[in-house]
Amino acid sequence: MLLCELCGQALRTEPEMRRHLLRAHLERESRCPLCSFSAPGYDELRAHVDSAHPELGPAPAGGPPQCPFCGETGASGRQVEAHVRSRHGHLLDPRAPGNGQQLYECPMCDLVCANCQILQEHVDLHLEEHHFSEVDINVGGSLSDLELAQQLQNEEDRQQGLEEARREREEFQKLQRQYGLDSSGGYKQQSLKNMEREVARGRMQPSEYHKRKADMMESLAFGVDDGKTKTSGVIEALCRYYQNEIKDVRRVWLSIGVDHFHSSLGDKGWGCGYRNFQMLLSSLLSNGMYNDCLRDITLIPCIPKIQSMIEDAWKEGFDPQGASHFSNRLHGTKAWIGACEIYSLLTSLRLKCQIIDFHKPTGPLGTHPRLFEWVLSYYSSNRESGTKVVCTRKPPIYMQHQGHSRTIVGIEERKNRTLCLLIFDPGCPSQEMQKLLKQSNDDTSLKLLRKFVGSLKDKQYQIVAVDGELSPEEKVVRCQASQVFTAERIP
Repeated sequence: MLLCELCGQALRTEPEMRRHLLRAHLERESRCPLCSFSAPGYDELRAHVDSAHPELGPAPAGGPPQCPFCGETGASGRQVEAHVRSRHGHLLDPRAPGNGQQLYECPMCDLVCANCQILQEHVDLHLEEHHFSEVDINVGGSLSDLELAQQLQNEEDRQQGLEEARREREEFQKLQRQYGLDSSGGYKQQSLKNMEREVARGRMQPSEYHKRKADMMESLAFGVDDGKTKTSGVIEALCRYYQNEIKDVRRVWLSIGVDHFHSSLGDKGWGCGYRNFQMLLSSLLSNGMYNDCLRDITLIPCIPKIQSMIEDAWKEGFDPQGASHFSNRLHGTKAWIGACEIYSLLTSLRLKCQIIDFHKPTGPLGTHPRLFEWVLSYYSSNRESGTKVVCTRKPPIYMQHQGHSRTIVGIEERKNRTLCLLIFDPGCPSQEMQKLLKQSNDDTSLKLLRKFVGSLKDKQYQIVAVDGELSPEEKVVRCQASQVFTAERIP
């Protein structure tokens, strides 16, 4: 409770106290009957009369309060004040308004005034205080609105920037997940997770799970592929087929010794680049002219080993921009790789190779006939030969396009002079590839491999082709050149 110091009335809250002071002591001040002095209460008025008009006689010391007009006493100053207002009000404030007086309430606080002008001045004070608290204005105040608008614009820009940063962060995290650059693990973790899922669905017996897990751990320990996704002998089967069932094919060129590797439970969805490298390496290992470059590699490496080999190439100085894209780390991730990573790895092994970038279509309907012509030129250096089936020692070609990569293992020249690429796709399972090994092979099975000009309509294709060895000095030169990667562009 709050106690009014002028009259002793008890009030519950500060707003009530303000209203009480205004109505009881400010709006109706007590006026001296002998001069123009006014006081907010009886005690102040009595003190004034005692000091300024002693002819009336001082109030009895220590006695009860008395009315200065008639001498009547009261139990308290509040009681005497009420007496003065009721009996002598016409003397104190003859201009006091009646009960019908209009009051004005402040819209920003609880103040009530009887004078409209006073209320206006009071409200102006509120507005000035609010204005100073919002912005620092200059002396004239003429720029305050402009500065406030600028502050609002800056806040809006800040919020917009935060929202854009949030969207960019979410998009970046989405791309990290898509391209295997998050922290969800690599080949080993995905293999175990998918095998456990197969057991839970009843597609794999627990005993098979433990056997495959043990085989995988052994394969990873030695850094070699377990061969469970490999299909060998397809090129040899194609040679036999074209020799016996040539039909509408005028001539065909094939890379010898290429094994097919397809994606497994451990790399499904992201391992196509590594599987295509395994296909390319299988042909190089069967070709004696590359023995010196590959003397330290006798078996096809597993995917984690290939990742470590690419990291070693980066450490030698190959493709620093590409390395920074992967934060110099592939091992233990599900990161996709492309033509640049394959080039760096092959060159670090002293294999002479090149990247050809077919960066836009060169034919109608978004086709790439120049790609087919380049592959034909690559394989047919001895076109004067009359042999219809040419099993060449040219290595297969790594082919990259948006979201996937495949391996070109040969090309058909049809009797109508059209061209058809023969392609190993790591997305094709072993069961389908093994159909090509049957003696009763026909055109239906070849649909897995054949890609005509109208079948390749991606916006861009990049190929990596191997053609010989590099000397140690040439390797150093190519490493330095890879600081800023360039490729031959067609067209």
